[in-house]
Amino acid sequence: MSISNQRKSELIKEYATVKNDTGSPEVQCAVLTERIKNLTEHLKINKKDHHSRRGLLIMVGRRRRLLDYLKNKSQDRYKDLIQRLGLRK
Repeated sequence: MSISNQRKSELIKEYATVKNDTGSPEVQCAVLTERIKNLTEHLKINKKDHHSRRGLLIMVGRRRRLLDYLKNKSQDRYKDLIQRLGLRK
């Protein structure tokens, strides 16, 4: 359900805005999106795991707040991020 350290490092390198960037909204959203994808797959198999489902909803809300912050701060960065993550159709 969680992501490996290697995968997390790859995501940080891919979405970082500057070198050694781990706190920007882009990196945080990318890591959260990966965790959400993994947890979604887990919940497809374990339909009655309500504790993990609650954790999933908390992560989705956190990602939503980060995206709202980024949208208010910079429209271009927001559009680029949702396109790279594939969050909108």
